[in-house]
Amino acid sequence: MRKLRVGLIGFGFVGPHHLDAIRRLGFADVTAIATTSEKSARAKAEQHFVAKGYGDWRRLIADPEIDVVDIATPTHLHRPLALAAIQAGKHVIVDKPMALTSAEARTMLAAAQRKGVTHAVTFNIRYNALLQHARALVARGAIGDVRFVRGHYLQEWLLRDSDYNWRLEPAQAGSLAMVADAGAHWYDMAQHVTGRRIVRVLADLSSFIRTRKQPGRVGAQRVRVPDLGMVLCEFDNGARGLFATSAMCAGHKNDLTIEISGSEASLRWEQERPNELWIGRREEPSQTLLKDPALLDPPVRHYAALPGGHNEAWPDAFRNLMRNILSFVAEGRHPREADEIAFPTFRTGLRVARIVDAIAASARAGGRWKPVANSDV
Repeated sequence: MRKLRVGLIGFGFVGPHHLDAIRRLGFADVTAIATTSEKSARAKAEQHFVAKGYGDWRRLIADPEIDVVDIATPTHLHRPLALAAIQAGKHVIVDKPMALTSAEARTMLAAAQRKGVTHAVTFNIRYNALLQHARALVARGAIGDVRFVRGHYLQEWLLRDSDYNWRLEPAQAGSLAMVADAGAHWYDMAQHVTGRRIVRVLADLSSFIRTRKQPGRVGAQRVRVPDLGMVLCEFDNGARGLFATSAMCAGHKNDLTIEISGSEASLRWEQERPNELWIGRREEPSQTLLKDPALLDPPVRHYAALPGGHNEAWPDAFRNLMRNILSFVAEGRHPREADEIAFPTFRTGLRVARIVDAIAASARAGGRWKPVANSDV
């Protein structure tokens, strides 16, 4: 069997991590990359021992040797690049969030379904081994009925008014910034681990730093996106959720946390301590389970590639996701067979985009409950 050949578009922060995750699989490789210029693409291709570098993404998509197109660009480019790749008959992977709006996400899903290509979104965090174990515990009723889900995604890279990033530009990242971008991971994770869907939300969005210094521009620039978001949510079984996100929290480097309280027990996982799962009980001692394949639920043990005492984290979760997606493609399976537990499809991405829509609608209404549109219609 020949190696699966992947073309990677975008090579900023996350692009090299896509490359690394794919190469670690063994049965797939990145054989071409595309960036914003021919010079840059060739330099990066040479640096990372990639066979081809394209300064125009259209040439990468047209390359007959490419089986899968992996899009790791700023969000506003996801839709046009994905639609072009789908039209060319390529299988498509898109970095999260899937699109700027749910309308774009819906268009991408419909195009992929018509063409019959495999489609996926990189909600990679859910494939940490202990998060998969947490999902297995919830699914078999080990914590009882899910009642309360809470968590946050806190970082510090926007703490000062001199901090700037393309994610603050509505045209490139959408109108909700961190609430949609970082938040997308939590909305997906909360639904994936609990097995429940978020059906309505109530949001409060705030802007503390209203002007920022943008590199290359004179004077302070007005910021039109929130820098703090707080969201209440309701799940389809009546459980409630509480989530907050901001990149202005000093000392929080990449603090994504989720805790699920059921009628019998609670579970808590923290991204900055990914090899630990806290299990809280009332009649028995609470415990911290350390990652060890022998202690994980049997169907998810393969997500831990190393023995106990050998830490695994963000890059390993990314590898686990890419293995699920690309093995599905390599086996020649039809997209209709895709299981959203094994990997998030464009339908998953649309579901999250519609949660973001409801959050925006709630904030515009002054903090009122708003329903999440059904992504299955």
